[in-house]
Amino acid sequence: MGRWNDRVCIILVNWNGKNDTLECLTSLSKCTYEKLVITVVDNGSTDESVAAIRAAFPKTVIFAEKENLGFAGGNNVAIQWALTKSFDWILLLNNDTTVAPNFLEEFLRTARLFPSAKIFGAKLLRYHDRCTIDHLGGQWNPDRADFESLHAGEIDHVIESEPVDYVCGAALFMHRSVPDTIGYLEPNFFLFWEETDFCCRARRKGFEVRTSPEAKVWHKVSASFTGGKPHNHYFWWRSRLLWLERNLPFAERSHILKYIVYPEIRKLIRHNFYRLLQNFFLRRSTPDFIFKQKWLRAGLCGIFHYYRKKFGNCPSWIRTR
Repeated sequence: MGRWNDRVCIILVNWNGKNDTLECLTSLSKCTYEKLVITVVDNGSTDESVAAIRAAFPKTVIFAEKENLGFAGGNNVAIQWALTKSFDWILLLNNDTTVAPNFLEEFLRTARLFPSAKIFGAKLLRYHDRCTIDHLGGQWNPDRADFESLHAGEIDHVIESEPVDYVCGAALFMHRSVPDTIGYLEPNFFLFWEETDFCCRARRKGFEVRTSPEAKVWHKVSASFTGGKPHNHYFWWRSRLLWLERNLPFAERSHILKYIVYPEIRKLIRHNFYRLLQNFFLRRSTPDFIFKQKWLRAGLCGIFHYYRKKFGNCPSWIRTR
């Protein structure tokens, strides 16, 4: 492939995020790289997103789904389409982002420097604090049974590309050979941990995962979580347990569950129980108190649904404020 002959397919997933998506598409329209096609997967929006996107950006390829397929399922629709075309690279990009005009050239430049790597992550900066790094790759920490984001909270500065365990799905740039080899994102994650699972599967097949620090993207962070902290907490717990099941050997997973995860779950149960007692005896009914109790219950619900193997979207009481 010539230096700038790579064809790039950009994928945005939209769910009732019309204004965010239009702002992101406006940002992409200023890209200095020309060999790209932009696709939007609409996950059954009810805010007239599809009509607005078609009117403002008629060249955008739109997949109008009838239901909410989640982040993983929505991206898979366009990934499958992209693999039938002659694209060299696929970019998963959150719809609540804006991009630097040259960010695709920077992705491709990093790819040329590290040919063994086939997945790259952008430097995600905070949309409302534009010089602060929000995410630049992550590493697995077995002592916490969680991933740790690198450079989060640092003021933007020059950073060299480095190998990582995963990069954030808000701006994940991958060669087509990756999904050709390992398949698509696991749809049972729906939200959260799907990119960590995807990157770990890719690494097991020999694909290196690296950061691309000069590819800059500004991220609003979790704009799709309409239910706030309960919405977030439900998916974080359910997807975390699914990730442990899919990616750790039995002995390591058993150790982490026994000494880290189960104690956390017991603590969550205790806190929820104490909140219920407080509500019963003190008759507290302030919005703040009810909200704190709700996010505890949402986390326990996510744990329960994982063990029941109930995936897909969360219950409606969790995603409504």
